[in-house]
Order: sequence, then structure tokens, then C-alpha cells
Amino acid sequence: MGGYYILIGAIMLASWLVSNTLKRKFAKYSKIQLRNGMSGAEIAEKMLADHGISDVEVISTAGQLTDHYNPKNKTVNLSEAVYNQRNSAAAAVAAHEVGHAVQHAQAYSWLQMRSQLVPIVSVSSGMSQWLIIGGLVLGAAAGVGLGYWVAIAGLAMMGFATLFSFITLPVEYDASNRALVWLKNKNIVTPEEYKGSEDALKWAARTYLVAAIGALASLLYWAFQILGRD
Repeated sequence: MGGYYILIGAIMLASWLVSNTLKRKFAKYSKIQLRNGMSGAEIAEKMLADHGISDVEVISTAGQLTDHYNPKNKTVNLSEAVYNQRNSAAAAVAAHEVGHAVQHAQAYSWLQMRSQLVPIVSVSSGMSQWLIIGGLVLGAAAGVGLGYWVAIAGLAMMGFATLFSFITLPVEYDASNRALVWLKNKNIVTPEEYKGSEDALKWAARTYLVAAIGALASLLYWAFQILGRD
């Protein structure tokens, strides 16, 4: 038990450090203005065109860190800062989100798997821990009765959420790689600007890595609790 809390504490600390470093990196690279003067929206539209994608719309969305690609309505949603700004950070984010659109257009297998899990995870992620705790209260620790199977059902739901976290890793890393290759090969950014975009995406990817490790740690902890192990 003590070891688990130490591990969770370490993961929370790592998550905090990565998150704060990411914010500092983006603040730093937001000050590096692109020599070509292109906005995030213009970069996204050009990357889509260069990949022959004409059925995806680039739109502005409110808030910060709200950037995402929506495969349902085929839209690249860029936060207001990214959509309008003309700096290394905006270029990195815009190209990364278009990377997901390229994955979708090319039927990238990991993205397809993640999309298939979205309906399951959206329902089960909020219920899993409550089912596990409820099952334990009903007597799952003893390994008998209804409580055990309720807890097992919750554990299975948590397992899907953990799987989703790990499938997200290759999806995000691949989108960043596609973005960086395109930015470099098409000379969208200078070498200095490229370094900023690369560093920003590297730290963004680490947030997903820490989240996946945290999800796995929680899954293993609750599995041991249900199975009655120390």
C-alpha cells in the first residue's frame, strides 16, 4: 500500500513538472516570430493542401490548449492563440493537429483503434472506480459473491481506459513526427524556429506518457486490491 502511494506521488510530481515545463516552453517559443509570417491557421491549411486533403476545415475554438482534430466532422480546431499567432509554438501545434487529419485520411491503424475505443471509454471511465470501490465494500476482498464481480466489471472498464491511454501514445508521437517532417521538408520554418517547434512537441508528448503510466499504476493497484494481494 505504502509503495503504491509513493509511486502515485512520484507520478503526480512528474506530471506537475512536465505540465509546468510545457507551459514555459510554449511561452518561450511563442516569442519566436516566424520569418515567413504565416499564422497557425495558414500553416494548417497549407499542410492539408500539401497532403491533398480538401474535405477538412480549419476553425478557431475558444480557450487555451483546446486544440484538437475532430474526425467526426473533419475539422482541425485551433485555439484562438494558435489560430491567429505567427510563432514557433503556433506552427508546432497547428501542424501537429493536421498530423491527426493526415492519419485519418491515410487510415492510420493506431488512430482507428483509438477511435473505436472512444465510445467505450467515454462511458466507462467515469464509472470504473466507483464500481471497484462499491464491489470492495460489498465484499470483493474476500473473493466471493456479487461484490467480487462488480469490482471485476469496474476493473475491466478501467482496463479499457488504460489501454486507451497507451494507444494514444503512438497516435500523438506519430502526429508530431508528421508535423516536424513537413515543417522541415517544406521549409516552413527556419532551423532556429524548427528547434522551438520540435522542443515544444516533445514536451507535449511527455504529458501523454506520464498520463499513461499513471493509468497503469492505478489499474495495477486496484487489481491487487480485488485479488486480495498485498
